[in-house]
Amino acid sequence: MSDDGVSVILRSDDYESVHYGLAMAAAALAVNKKAVLFLTMGGIRALQGSPPPLRDWARDAANRARGVGDFETLLQACVELGARLIVCEMGLRSLDIDRASLRADIPFMVAGLVTLLEETKPGMHLVSL
Repeated sequence: MSDDGVSVILRSDDYESVHYGLAMAAAALAVNKKAVLFLTMGGIRALQGSPPPLRDWARDAANRARGVGDFETLLQACVELGARLIVCEMGLRSLDIDRASLRADIPFMVAGLVTLLEETKPGMHLVSL
């Protein structure tokens, strides 16, 4: 895997932002680049159950019907291809989200901005959605 890639900050609980972030990470991994997904604030909700409590969730079924990768397919692709998922400790505290409410089947670490910056290596793009 090359040293370049993408770190994506998912900070919104709207379906479109989370979906696009997953798609961007999966695409990077598919072309042998690194991908880091940093879920903070509303973006943490993407890991709260299946289906997650994201705004405009109905778009997931519409995407699937149109042949667009759906949320679960993209999330699983990210996991299987080796994306690094980081859940923001500050975001958990700020929104009073219990870590135990997050999906147990998705590997992630709880950390903060320092870890995100350490994981975003020189040559990687940092994108906030």
